[in-house]
Amino acid sequence: MMRRGFLFIVLLVAGGQVSAQSFKKYSELGLFGGVSYYMGELNPGKPFFMPSFAGGLVFKHNYNARWAWRISALYGNVQADDSRSEVPSQIQRNLSFRSQVIEFSPMLEFNFFPYEVGNLNRPATPYIFGGFALFRFNPKAEYQGDWVALQPLGTEGQGTVLFPDRKEYSLINAAFPFGIGFKFHAGRLALAVEWGLRKTFTDYLDDVSTTYVDPDLLYATNGVLAALIADRSVVNPGEINTGRQRGNPSNKDWYSFAGITLSYKLSRKESVCPAYQ
Repeated sequence: MMRRGFLFIVLLVAGGQVSAQSFKKYSELGLFGGVSYYMGELNPGKPFFMPSFAGGLVFKHNYNARWAWRISALYGNVQADDSRSEVPSQIQRNLSFRSQVIEFSPMLEFNFFPYEVGNLNRPATPYIFGGFALFRFNPKAEYQGDWVALQPLGTEGQGTVLFPDRKEYSLINAAFPFGIGFKFHAGRLALAVEWGLRKTFTDYLDDVSTTYVDPDLLYATNGVLAALIADRSVVNPGEINTGRQRGNPSNKDWYSFAGITLSYKLSRKESVCPAYQ
């Protein structure tokens, strides 16, 4: 019995080595198309709320039938509007924004089943992925028909003497991307369908994080436009929101890319024995 068990292990290891040796590393270049959306103060928990078109380029290198690394350059828009919420307090707050998101992200993929483009014995697999991302954003709000950049206004007193602890936020930030997908191939072409989330390190993707500031003080330091855009709430005459909660600084914002990547297996120059050159 022990001999049979040992022989089985040897054959299994040998088979795995043959399988690994039969795999030739290859790369793919593809186009991504899909949607992007956001979750944060203006959309606390609805996936695919107010989605926008997204697209980009993906380069992938497959080390073996299980693992691959990839680099993506993606573009999308995220947006939300309190007036479209079902929560009374959000409707009363009446804030809205939109922002472009440009992302550069190196990531790793793990295939649940052995997978190789062009190999009919390894045709399809679900997979997971994760990595690191740098992205640029620029939240804007519509005011009298124009889209106004919010970060320079300091709508919550950022970068002013009013609140020295509220620093002006950067428009370049980092995120942890992760998600799931399913991919299959036909010839040199491969199709991957995936849904990925991005956990960011900023709470200002939507320009909403802390409390309302005194509109008179904000007007004096940052101008009339900052004071008007900072508080767009529907309030009773004479009611002031100064000091009230505008956002939740303990929760960072999220954004997502979901869609399809169509990629092509790049040609690989095979080595030729010198005797046949």
